Amino acid sequence: MAETEAVAATLSGAPLLERKMKARIPTWVNGTIVLIALVGGLGYIGFHVAEDLGNIVVVSVWPYVLLGVAMLIALGFEFVNGFHDTANAVATVIYTHSLEPNTAVVWSGMCNLVGVLLSSGAVAFSVITLLPVELILQVSSGAGFAMVFALLIAAILWNLGTWSLGLPASSSHTMVGSIIGVGLANQLMHPGSGTSGVDWTQAGNVFRVLLISPVVGFVSAALLFWLSKLTIKYPALYEAPKGTEPPPWPIRLLLVLTCTGVSFAHGSNDGQKGMGLIMLILIGTVPTAYALNHAVTASQVQDFIAVSDQATQIFNRNVDPKGILGPDARAEVTDYIRTKKIQPDTVLALRELVNDLKNEVALYKEYKSVPPSQQTNVRNDMYVTSEAIRLIQKNHSLPLKAAETAQLANYKTHIDKATKFIPTWVKVAVALALGMGTMVGWKRIVVTVGEKIGKEHLTYAQGACAELVAMVTISAADNFGLPVSTTHVLSSGIAGTMFANKSGLQFSTIRNIAAAWVFTLPVAALLSGSLFWMFSRIAH
Repeated sequence: MAETEAVAATLSGAPLLERKMKARIPTWVNGTIVLIALVGGLGYIGFHVAEDLGNIVVVSVWPYVLLGVAMLIALGFEFVNGFHDTANAVATVIYTHSLEPNTAVVWSGMCNLVGVLLSSGAVAFSVITLLPVELILQVSSGAGFAMVFALLIAAILWNLGTWSLGLPASSSHTMVGSIIGVGLANQLMHPGSGTSGVDWTQAGNVFRVLLISPVVGFVSAALLFWLSKLTIKYPALYEAPKGTEPPPWPIRLLLVLTCTGVSFAHGSNDGQKGMGLIMLILIGTVPTAYALNHAVTASQVQDFIAVSDQATQIFNRNVDPKGILGPDARAEVTDYIRTKKIQPDTVLALRELVNDLKNEVALYKEYKSVPPSQQTNVRNDMYVTSEAIRLIQKNHSLPLKAAETAQLANYKTHIDKATKFIPTWVKVAVALALGMGTMVGWKRIVVTVGEKIGKEHLTYAQGACAELVAMVTISAADNFGLPVSTTHVLSSGIAGTMFANKSGLQFSTIRNIAAAWVFTLPVAALLSGSLFWMFSRIAH
């Protein structure tokens, strides 16, 4: 702390964010935009929720009370994510006075909204696959809700703690740690019962991305800054902000564009992390409306029936003659997902699930026509079938030809249309929570990014290079369905440009950020595991 204060004292003048800049857009204009977005978004959400729940017979108000509490906690996580992570997207544009804070936050929020709305949902469901499979299948049980509440509350607590210290810690990292904590606690609470814990293979893939992305950010931003100095001879680009004056218009345009790109990419990736958990909440509380995708058309259902026959033929050719199928096909396939070890009965069970699903869907012709009492069962059968096919293809568990692999992938795509969907109103709700959070808490993170990573004030070129690298890295991860940390990529990118510019690094800040990185996973795991144990005891 003393080192940081000493370095800050040597910087020219007062911290740039303490110098008031003249508002170029009246406050009432920004306020009006926010109000319109908030009212319009809430109206849209309310209308579609009422439409979804309109035909459901209310037997008890308790599921709806539980739904309301769970949604508040889930959106609370996204709100905290907003002022913890999304603030990174506006850090350089605010710090360089390219946009005044209110305008920057509103603009970033709008770009986040577009990113969230256009997101594929792949990241959301890759996060879900880290969870113990039986808790996903029993999400409407006490243990299922204990899992969701433990994950979200642990992530909120750690994010609030690091934000209060102004540390750019990662919400993605926090969520992975929370999931690991629940998985370990689930296994420890049921020793010797075959209960699943952490899918370490999948967790390892996610963790490698979170580990590598800061290195990619540091090296790429350093190289980009070095190349820009060699090729772009525009002295003003390499200066630090002076007073409260905005940079020359070409630089200002560049920084606004990079802020736009990072905000969009952040929305399309980080915005998804809470969506998967929100969908689990909706499935657990109101399965009649959300267990299956009612937007799938009758013609798409007919396509599903046709590709089911193809999948059945493939499994017929790969049945183990030693297999003698027991009474519960889903349990057999679930055991394969948990152990990753194919047994003589596994393919038999998969074939039975595929046939049962085809016959049931053919009987009702549309997913929305499946009786309420059967919606959850159909979804669970589809979920384990899809996961089993994913693992078979990933681990090459069966000797499949190229054509058979393609046919199974096509079948899996049709299943996922029914179960891996995110209603637009959920995306709007997440985008609003992210945007509101950014407006509340941007300043702490902006100060750290602008003044406490390097020993000199951030220059325009450094900010632009770091944001360009962050935008490209996050977008690439989104295309592969992998969660990545906006915080880690951007802050490491800033550090990389400081290194390339020989500006020097404030090692006290770097040490604190590294410490937050190291402790995030174990602390989040301990928090979520403890909360899961406590909530499970209460719900038992």
